Amino acid sequence: MIQATDLTKKYDNLIAVDNLNLQVHNELFVFLGPNGAGKTTTIKMMTGLLKPTSGTITIEGYDLLQHPVEAKRMFGLVPDTPVLYDKLSLREFLEFIGNLYEVDRDAFKRRFDQLIDLFDLDDRVNDLIQNFSHGMKQKCILAAALIHDPKVLFLDEPTVGLDPKSARNLKDLLRGLVNKGTTVFMSTHILEIAEAMCDRVAIINQGKIAALGTMDELRLSSKQKDISLEEIFLELTGGSEYDEVLKYLEDK
Repeated sequence: MIQATDLTKKYDNLIAVDNLNLQVHNELFVFLGPNGAGKTTTIKMMTGLLKPTSGTITIEGYDLLQHPVEAKRMFGLVPDTPVLYDKLSLREFLEFIGNLYEVDRDAFKRRFDQLIDLFDLDDRVNDLIQNFSHGMKQKCILAAALIHDPKVLFLDEPTVGLDPKSARNLKDLLRGLVNKGTTVFMSTHILEIAEAMCDRVAIINQGKIAALGTMDELRLSSKQKDISLEEIFLELTGGSEYDEVLKYLEDK
């Protein structure tokens, strides 16, 4: 479970995240917002990469600021930009991550084989990561985030760079993980994926939660039965820019 209470991040006079409160448990939770809305800042605070100005985060009952090691053992992270050790092979990199989390050797081998097969990496396990494409590196970081079988999984734009088969495998994997009790917190700009996958969705705009709920709950609040997530998102965040685009197209 993830719990954020009164989470705030300020940069001088700019409030990037403003008194955010969320509780996410055993679900596929999608976190949406326009560029600069506070999505990545929120994920960085929730994973200990950025210290909040105020507020608290607990992961599986551990306060992230008071018990950082215990809290970080509970989750895996796929950041928006993969950071890897280019001079290691894929096998060496995953063994390194497995050792960091003190994964039992037999469990590591089982998960390693499963993840390598899932992401179709069988013929690349001994190749240096520096020779991988962006999509291949994305697969590496996904495998690393999952190798210790985390209770919570954070993903910031996880499908970027993935081929269609791998993206579909990832979607099926995330749903399977949730069904087995994992909490998945995912940020994405691909609203069709978000709508198809999410149990609940939150839309953040200018550092504040603008909407939170299931798709049925969001549609009920908009009073439009068949409205899409994209339309809800634009209603809440598009503002005058969206109206100007429509006006421009009408004038053409």
